[in-house]
Amino acid sequence: MTIDDMLPSSEVCERARLSRDPRFDGRFFTAVVSTGIYCRPMCPAPAPKAENVSYYASAAAAEAAGYRPCLRCRPELAPGSGAWRRGDSRLARALKLIDEGVLAERPLAHLAERLSLSERQLRRLFVERLGATPSQVHGTRRLLFAKQLLTETRLPITEIALAAGFGSQRRFNAAFLDAYRIAPRELRGRSRVAGGAGTTLTLRLGYRPPYDFEAMLDFLRGRALPGIERVDASSYARVVGDLQQPGWLRVSAWPDGAHALRLELHGAATTKLLEIVTRLRRMFDLDADPYAIAEVLSRDPRLAPLVERRPGLRLPSGWDGFEIAVRAVIGQRISVSAARTLTSRLVQRFGIALAEPFAPGLERLFPTPEALAEGDLDALGLARARAATLRAMAVALLEGQVDFRVERSLEEFAARWVRLPGIGPWTAHYIALRGLGHPDALPAEDLVVQRSIAGAGDRLTAKALIARFEAIRPWRGYAVIQLWREAQLHAPKPGRRAPKQRPSAVSG
Repeated sequence: MTIDDMLPSSEVCERARLSRDPRFDGRFFTAVVSTGIYCRPMCPAPAPKAENVSYYASAAAAEAAGYRPCLRCRPELAPGSGAWRRGDSRLARALKLIDEGVLAERPLAHLAERLSLSERQLRRLFVERLGATPSQVHGTRRLLFAKQLLTETRLPITEIALAAGFGSQRRFNAAFLDAYRIAPRELRGRSRVAGGAGTTLTLRLGYRPPYDFEAMLDFLRGRALPGIERVDASSYARVVGDLQQPGWLRVSAWPDGAHALRLELHGAATTKLLEIVTRLRRMFDLDADPYAIAEVLSRDPRLAPLVERRPGLRLPSGWDGFEIAVRAVIGQRISVSAARTLTSRLVQRFGIALAEPFAPGLERLFPTPEALAEGDLDALGLARARAATLRAMAVALLEGQVDFRVERSLEEFAARWVRLPGIGPWTAHYIALRGLGHPDALPAEDLVVQRSIAGAGDRLTAKALIARFEAIRPWRGYAVIQLWREAQLHAPKPGRRAPKQRPSAVSG
């Protein structure tokens, strides 16, 4: 696959540009030769003549060609291209590592080594697919994030430089001026700040529509841990950070129907801002391409009507991999509500209490692996085998036997986790699904998925389910979410007797 394969056809790009189609936001960028500016396809500025337009697969490619970002449509708000992050390709894993900041303090050779490539191979891969080198992708990401902070917050420029990963304001000023031909202070003077007073920052997190935020909140609400998370009718809030500098955040829909979520961040360290935004984009699945996913899922006759009814359903990931892994182990073969009760006991006993609660329900940090490796878990009401698995998992994480490294393939990740006592394929794939946000993870032993896909009171075996879902790779995780949501919406109402069935980790 080359860069030409990553771009929609020129005819499709032209129609999307002229119609300002939000479905193509982030899938390509429009560069205007006469102005030296590049835009999102939905830019509200008057459309330039076709002969003055070039199309690029990424913002980094447009900037590498000498274009600078539009101040009206703000390319920094565009969601990432889901096409780059499909499955376990080396490009997908490399981009995830760059998102995690691997190039912020380490050389390109380190990134290449983690992907088992030479530097030359890695550069060629990026140039062929994205039209820019890994270093250019990393640099564009930092500068666009800095541009967003300059536009939307009142943070001092020195802090913005640190937040975007620059070692000093001098280096930041030089890089910004070189790339955008405008000084950071001058850009701030042109901007009307939308939020960010005192210790509170407000940022816009863009996505590609449709997006079912209500379903996302509904999923998270049933699993919210008292003391750490709080989910109401319109927002998700949680404690973040560590005991040295804790903070909290709230995510809600952006007003006026904009294709974005609203992040309100309180008290977090400036140097953690980009990491927090990256985690939230994964957690709320903001870079997904719903039309590309729906096209593949619709190949299955059972999934096709579900996708048609709920095209904006996203993959709800978690804030932290270890937190999700603990939930997964506790949730083995019991209901969601029972797992939530047991996990809440664990949080109350081993979680780190804040000196002063931020708000009712936001007063603790999730337990550390060290706390569970050394703690007495037997008094929590867990089965003895579950407690032993939690201890073994915490120790394995501390010793490096398992991890949440995003460069691992799904098969390698699952294989490492199932070596632990008490961890089977269901648990390993559930951790990949919600801990990593892996789009192709498939907990094939899940009873709800087996029954929902078969229909008519029947049930597929795990082997049969894997074979059937081979046709919808690399989006099997989205099929799981669709089936869980369907089962949840058709579950017996409170007060009505449900048919007896073996307990399972119903709906994740």
